[in-house]
Amino acid sequence: MEKNGAKGKQGDFLFRGVNSINLDEKGRLVMPTRYRAELHESCDGQLVVTVGLDKCLMLYPLPEFEEIERKLVKLPSLNKQAKRLQRLLIGHAAECEMDGQGRFLVPEPLRKFAELEKRVALIGQGNKFEIWDEAIWNASRDEWIEEERQESLEELSPELGSLAL
Repeated sequence: MEKNGAKGKQGDFLFRGVNSINLDEKGRLVMPTRYRAELHESCDGQLVVTVGLDKCLMLYPLPEFEEIERKLVKLPSLNKQAKRLQRLLIGHAAECEMDGQGRFLVPEPLRKFAELEKRVALIGQGNKFEIWDEAIWNASRDEWIEEERQESLEELSPELGSLAL
């Protein structure tokens, strides 16, 4: 069986897979068991959650986020795109810590941004996770699959791409 939370070369995180989990009434999520040991070992359960560029949140182990933060603050401050990224990713970043039961609090402003309700999809993305409202994730995923299917058909033949298959 493939391990879904493993370290790659040079300490890189390898988080993969889609996990459906519940958001409790206090705004906490429970990290799936298969990721907990690595997160405790590599960052002592210290996490950073921030906004994503889609309607989701990004959850990083603290050392991973610190590396991204170092790169972001070195970007030219007069560059409009760099400034936006700094404001979004660093400005919305919130540190959180997993407790002994693997729970961590997602701050309310971030929950509102991502429209998180009861059911949440935690998506492994290598060195981080994305946190989506499950209904928004399912709709977005289906839309992306359809876009890819249409683009693939259009690449094969412009005539076939215009058909609604």
